[in-house]
Amino acid sequence: MEPLTTIVQGCMRNLPGYQKQLYEKYYGYALKTVFRYIYRYDKAVDVVNDGFVKLFSHFSRFNCQEPEHLEKILMGWIKKIMINTAIDELRRQNMLPEIGGIPEYVWEEADSQQTAEQRLYYKELILEVKQLPPSYRIVFNMYVIDGFSHQEIAGQLGISVGTSKSNLAKARAHLQKKLNSDIGEADICSS
Repeated sequence: MEPLTTIVQGCMRNLPGYQKQLYEKYYGYALKTVFRYIYRYDKAVDVVNDGFVKLFSHFSRFNCQEPEHLEKILMGWIKKIMINTAIDELRRQNMLPEIGGIPEYVWEEADSQQTAEQRLYYKELILEVKQLPPSYRIVFNMYVIDGFSHQEIAGQLGISVGTSKSNLAKARAHLQKKLNSDIGEADICSS
């Protein structure tokens, strides 16, 4: 595989070989991003492919002022395009979530610095996030995981800023309640 700078330059010139290399290199990352919004594998794959079509058709807009941070900036751009494409699909489906099985590898955290206990808490949290009502889950993902502001969320989803804040507060309350009750049950069992 070519160096990333060469791949990006090839994509800017619309060369299919370089587009294929970029696609193969970041497909998993894109799929993982989309899975936070669309849970049905076949639909998520379609959204990722649509996202890459958008990415390649607008690659001339990609601008990296800091070449030493090329990969980080590129991944941020890919993430933004994939999230927007997923939200567009959810909007077309009237914000109904795509329910289906999600392969567990999608949720695995690649942080080798985590302790076994931290990995367990992470998996528990992800299981609970997957159970949130769709409107709460989307706002939670966009705000907490993807770093959107409430103003950006409101604009993307066509809701008010107040609704975005309310959905986030309700999502957090639901997660806290569920995780606290699970911890409480664990304490009762260990007595």
